[in-house]
Amino acid sequence: PVHIALLLLLLLGPAPQRRGGWFVATWLAASIVMLLALLAVGHGLLLTMDKGSSHRTGLDLLAAGALLALGLRELLEDRAEGAEPPGWSRQLDRFVAMPLPPLLALSVLLQLCSPDDLFLYAKAGGTLLEAGLGRGPELLAGGLFCLSTTLFLILPLAALLVLGQERVLPALASTRDWLLARGDLLVGLVSLALAAMLGWQGIEGLRLS
Repeated sequence: PVHIALLLLLLLGPAPQRRGGWFVATWLAASIVMLLALLAVGHGLLLTMDKGSSHRTGLDLLAAGALLALGLRELLEDRAEGAEPPGWSRQLDRFVAMPLPPLLALSVLLQLCSPDDLFLYAKAGGTLLEAGLGRGPELLAGGLFCLSTTLFLILPLAALLVLGQERVLPALASTRDWLLARGDLLVGLVSLALAAMLGWQGIEGLRLS
């Protein structure tokens, strides 16, 4: 939600196509570099989290527990009507006001430091390595994965480019408001979904080992 909200604010501000385009391109480039780095390290990487070996199964279960705790905290936290929005949302206006280079650097830092992102990239890298694909199919599958991580950023930018800022301005503003109001709920649901996936694979690893 942080990156989507940042993009929406950029698209609602000055020079939306240039700033939003660079923002989306930077996310995609960081995704590609991160996945290529994991693939370059190879099958010995512990963070691949493939099921079936003790240390990788342990990482699956550890990640599932951490994401379960995060998801429950976000969903169960009491937010009375009129309460302040999530802490991360209160920093967005300050981030958007930054010049573009430091804003992009901050975006990449947040992307690289996000536990959800790290686990997903590690899982994707491990799956590709385990599949034993040739270099070409491996790069193609990795590229499709990286493109999929950018989907929710590409859609509003594409709508702006195709329809124009004035036509999509109300939709962008309402989406921004909804995201700021429901960001914690979204984080909680995504975290619980990831926890369920990793927990199931951890249990499968225990059964197979």
